[in-house]
This record gives sequence, structure tokens and C-alpha cells, in this order.
Amino acid sequence: MTDSPHPDPMAALIELLDLSDAAGAQTDEEIFVGVSMPKPGERLFGGQVLAQSLIAGIRTVDGDRPVHSMHGYFLRPGDTNLPVTFGVQRLRDGRSFSARRVHAYQNGIPILSMIASFQVPDAGIEHQEAMPLDVPEPESLPRAADLLGTIDHPVAQSWAYGRPFDIRHIDGSIYLNVDGARVAQQAVWIKTIGPMSDDPNLHRAALAYASDYTLLEPSLRRHGISWISPKLSIASLDHAMWWHRPVRVDEWLLYAAESPSASGARGLNLGKIFDRSGRLVASVAQEGMIRIPEEELPGH
Repeated sequence: MTDSPHPDPMAALIELLDLSDAAGAQTDEEIFVGVSMPKPGERLFGGQVLAQSLIAGIRTVDGDRPVHSMHGYFLRPGDTNLPVTFGVQRLRDGRSFSARRVHAYQNGIPILSMIASFQVPDAGIEHQEAMPLDVPEPESLPRAADLLGTIDHPVAQSWAYGRPFDIRHIDGSIYLNVDGARVAQQAVWIKTIGPMSDDPNLHRAALAYASDYTLLEPSLRRHGISWISPKLSIASLDHAMWWHRPVRVDEWLLYAAESPSASGARGLNLGKIFDRSGRLVASVAQEGMIRIPEEELPGH
């Protein structure tokens, strides 16, 4: 299959990041409304809600204060058939830092709660962890469309052609099976499938969007669990992100992740995002619910 059966994913990404103001609807919150991106199963992609919540918070902060961190909890599944309303509370505006609380709502019920912090750029100490060595170039690796494009299933077609990001696994994907060593780490190259504007806030928000794609995969890979494992039930529970340096998502980024622990039907995963020159541009943490049939658990 060579032609995408989906609407232009890049146009959809730009549209969902362009929130509208709900004039006259303010109470103790400033209100914004965003569209939803269709996907199989009609369950809202968590990265979309993170990115839109971030844009809502950015809309209430002075332009000289870029976001440097956010911490959010996914409270309920979202519905792709409904718009999302975002309520922003101004928690603090200090000399250097601002803080915002953002709730995302559908049908008047919160589906995500997030706090984000913004800072006036400042000088200080600097260091960073080094980028992994001996990583193959992204151009040498297969696209999701190469791996899934011929499979006649709505999820496979959506992952192959409906995403605004090109995702290329370095040690093999876990879409259909887990080949090789069962290790609790992996790395992928990511970038948008088309160019973005120069607005740095859009790049930060789009990176938040993409950071939710593969972050739970190290927990799955460690136990040989693919995305099509029977009766797998998986959901993001929370998400934290720190932006360290300027970033462009329409240029290749290396997303290296690991899972230091899994227990209680939850897996913790940590990620580091590097640009192609080796700068550490962001760090991410997420815990996810991962449930598999009881008979497949160790000891059964």
C-alpha cells in the first residue's frame, strides 16, 4: 500500500495544537477548546491531551517564559469523537518562574490534570549525559509503514500512515513480536513527517505529543510482550517531562528509554531525548498500567 487512507497527519497535528479561546466561558479558569485526532478504538491518544494542555498553559504565560517542565496524571480515557475543553488556573507568576494548573475535560469531567512550570531564560551551570554511541543512522532503519503498511487492520494502517511522526526502532520494533534479547531498554529515532513552523512552543508541545508513543515499550520488551499480545491491557497513568534545551521536532531526535522497575501491574519508564548533534534536549518519565492474563504471569 503506497497511498495513505488517512487525512494529512501533519495538518491534523497543527490543527489540534491550535486551540480556540472560549470567550465568556471563564470562571476561575481560562478556557480553551481543542479538536481531537481520530484513531481506531475511539480512545484519545494521551500524547494529544498532554500537548494540548501544554498549549493551553502557554497561552496564559508571557512569551519570554518557555515551559521547562510538566507533571500530569491521566484520570480517565478520552473519546476521539468529542472536543476537549482545557481550563487553566494561574497559580503563580514570580520574577523568574510561572506555574499553571491545567485540567482537560470531556463532558465536564476531567480526563487529565497537569501542572506546568515556565521560566525566563537564565545562565547557570551546565552538564548533560552523553548520547548513546554507535547508533545506526535513522535513514538506515525501516519506517512503521514498511513494517505495517501491508497489514489489513485499522490499527496497523493507523500506525503506518496516520501518525504525524516517523518512528524508527533501532533494535527492532515490538509491533508484532519481540525479537532478540529481552532487555528493559530501547531507542528509537523520531521526527515529524513534514516541516513545522519556527514557533518554539509548537515544537515543545509536539515533542510532548510524541513522547507518549513508545515510552512504555521497554517494560513490554523486557518480558517479551508485543503490542498484539492477546488480552494485553495497557494505559498511561502519569507523565512528567523536562525540556532542557531548544528543540526542533522536524529534525531527527534519538529517544532512548529504559524501565528500571515493573511491579503491581505497573511499569516505570524513563526516557532521554537527544538531537542529532548529541545535545540532551528533554527527559521524560511515565508509569503505565500493564495487565496480561494471569496464566501468563511468572509462577503460573
